[in-house]
Amino acid sequence: MKKSFLSRIAASAVVLAATVGLAIASSGGAGMSADEALQKLLDGNKRYVENKLGACAATDTAAREKLAKTQHPYAIILSCSDSRVPPELIFDKSLGEIFVVRVAGNVSDPVIIGSIEYAAEHLGSPLIMVLGHERCGAVTAAVDNYGKVVEGNIGAIVRELQPAVKKAKAMRRNADKADLVEECVTINAKQVAQKLTKRSKVLAELVKEGKLKIVSAKYDLDDGKVELIK
Repeated sequence: MKKSFLSRIAASAVVLAATVGLAIASSGGAGMSADEALQKLLDGNKRYVENKLGACAATDTAAREKLAKTQHPYAIILSCSDSRVPPELIFDKSLGEIFVVRVAGNVSDPVIIGSIEYAAEHLGSPLIMVLGHERCGAVTAAVDNYGKVVEGNIGAIVRELQPAVKKAKAMRRNADKADLVEECVTINAKQVAQKLTKRSKVLAELVKEGKLKIVSAKYDLDDGKVELIK
């Protein structure tokens, strides 16, 4: 009898997990506002901080199969490539919920912007979040090499970050390096978000029509929280 009871519990758990997975897989950008999408991100981050992962942990075969032929992500995340900042984990998201574009320093170039345009225009995502993070290595390199010529492909990243470094230095003239880097991370995320509509007619038009919202935020490596940048 004990064995039968445990078997019934196990079977119920499997059914519940499958149900959760299907519910997660069906959630997407269709009909969702930008503010609703933003709240879903922040709610997921709260679960992550509290070590109560739900959607991410419940991802299963059923969720994958549900999304095999279609996707409707409700948010686009432009984030740094840093291995400690995976958006799917820090926002507690499953397959199909967020469209993630990752590059060192969360900078933007034509390829990055083209990827974002695809998600915004063709997949209907109503929200873009440019996500910087604490103690960013790319930003640190840009601070260290301010005013210098850095050769190669890494130099392209450093050049994209120079405007933020310049502004941070002007704002925090007496700041030590650590504080300067953090100021630069914040400024860069905000500048990249602002430049998206200047560099993309597609995104500018979607924002003008009220179909798209762009925000910037910063992730704290120590406590795991994501804070919006005003």
